Amino acid sequence: TREAPTGTRILLASLSAMVAESVTFPIDLTKTRMQLHGSGSASGHRIGAFGVVSEIARKEGVIGLYKGLSPAIIRHLFYTPIRIIGYENLKGLIVNNSESLPLATKALVGGFSGVIAQVVASPADLVKVRMQADGRLVSQGLKPRYSGPIEAFTKILQSEGVKGLWKGVLPNIQRAFLVNMGELACYDHAKHFVIDKKIAEDNIFAHTLASIMSGLASTSLSCPADVVKTRMMNQGENAVYRNSYDCLVKTVKFEGIRALWKGFFPTWARLGPWQFVFWVSYEKFRLLAGISSF
Repeated sequence: TREAPTGTRILLASLSAMVAESVTFPIDLTKTRMQLHGSGSASGHRIGAFGVVSEIARKEGVIGLYKGLSPAIIRHLFYTPIRIIGYENLKGLIVNNSESLPLATKALVGGFSGVIAQVVASPADLVKVRMQADGRLVSQGLKPRYSGPIEAFTKILQSEGVKGLWKGVLPNIQRAFLVNMGELACYDHAKHFVIDKKIAEDNIFAHTLASIMSGLASTSLSCPADVVKTRMMNQGENAVYRNSYDCLVKTVKFEGIRALWKGFFPTWARLGPWQFVFWVSYEKFRLLAGISSF
């Protein structure tokens, strides 16, 4: 195997992200709907993941589970290649690939790559969250705000300005830093640990083990920031929360500290399979392209 040119790695990361996003999207939708339950009020009744899924399927049909898939894929075409290739290239600048970096350094490199990627992909993320939330309006017999990603993008631009496209970018950056700190550093470290300790070869078993570990690490770290991000981004012109700190305080005040891990199970149930599908696909695509593994 040889070291891959950046262009090839970008293409393979994009492909793997599209596969992972398409497979796990209904879980992401469930997570978003759960986090929006009780948003801004003290009266939000508890609803579980299965309750949300059956409600969506009953009121919107199976196709309702894929509401917002197109902006989600568009987002990943920017977000995933930037963070994955950014991590590899930044790591390569610090040390030669043969040398091992300490976990703390990998975590910082991962977090920083995630921040850059998130700033670029934030408008697509906003459109995705708004379209996912729209499905709830349809289920209540109301007219959705947007008919598709292009209209959503145009309407947000018209009513909220260019700045509106980056609404929630701060909680988004915080979440991206934590997710990528957990995911990239943990996957990288866990995979090399599994291989070095002879638990497995550099194969699908090692990739599976590493992706499970990285899924748990990134979910635990990022869930509170994810709840804040979702609520901030879903606000239109009538804002309930002034900023992400205000959102954090109000969420804890009205719903208790546990609300910050609202949707933990679907977040993990999504991040885990997403990372599994992504990393296994990415490693397999790299192998097929005849380039070294991640």
